[in-house]
Amino acid sequence: MIRFKGFLFAFFLLFLAGCGVEESGQEGGHIGSWAYQLQGADPYEIGRSGFKLVVTDYSRDGTEGERYSRDEIDALRDEGVIPIAYISVGEAEDYRFYWQEEWLSQPPDWLGHQNPEWEGNYEVRYWNSEWKGILFDYLRRIEEEGFEGVYLDKIDAFEYWSDPENGEGFCLSREEAAVRMISLVLELRDYLEGLHGDSDFYFIPQNGEEILDFDSAGMYLENISGIGVEDLFYDGTEPQPEDEVSFRTNYLGRFRDAGKLVLSVDYVDDGSGVVGENLLRIKNYRDRALALGFLPYAARSDRALDELNVIDGIQP
Repeated sequence: MIRFKGFLFAFFLLFLAGCGVEESGQEGGHIGSWAYQLQGADPYEIGRSGFKLVVTDYSRDGTEGERYSRDEIDALRDEGVIPIAYISVGEAEDYRFYWQEEWLSQPPDWLGHQNPEWEGNYEVRYWNSEWKGILFDYLRRIEEEGFEGVYLDKIDAFEYWSDPENGEGFCLSREEAAVRMISLVLELRDYLEGLHGDSDFYFIPQNGEEILDFDSAGMYLENISGIGVEDLFYDGTEPQPEDEVSFRTNYLGRFRDAGKLVLSVDYVDDGSGVVGENLLRIKNYRDRALALGFLPYAARSDRALDELNVIDGIQP
């Protein structure tokens, strides 16, 4: 990365903040804005909103019965919106089409403990061939609906499986856990290319940026379109420690400098309106993200992601 000093560095930051991510030169830099809504998304509302890329579920409520139709996703595309489908690759969710009730009493070998922070979400041994088969089926459904990409959550599951205190009675070395996650991502990418017939599909993992430490051949970075990151500058409405921000942005700068899209979501909007401390916090978050060439989305602090957060004069 080029290092700027003195007024040149200050000028560089002001230039990025003024021009936004459209001038950053990263992959998809023409996008300009993005939104993140996982529950109850209305494709027609999103299409009229002005957001240029949206990450949403393949279903209104996550279940198979509420899957979006191909016509609904095509309507988004017709409005110039890039539809990206969320999929968790590091946890199983008990409301998905693949879930079987008997797993609660007789779990398959690859199913781990429930995530104590998210009821109904279970850790998985993501390198297991049966789990990979489930993900391949999931990707096929997403591609059939007309989505233009996928947003892969729980990449940081490699940290869980390398933690000797995870409670599973099993752990890998951090390197082995990371390499197995990289391998999964590359397998999913190959599968999607086979389905889609080309390599134009957006492929965006979320979090787990430290996996770059184990990407010795550079294949992970080469084969993704970008990265999504949560809680970079704020933990809810509270600022993150600056040493933690610096640590993470050093990694994220490597994605940006490789020409990859960096999608940032911080849950900074407390819903009190575009006034006072809430307004200052939202603007501070956006200014800092844009100054680094990242594309920001200010989400509601309840983390529900159940609404399209349009903020007059700010986003999109």
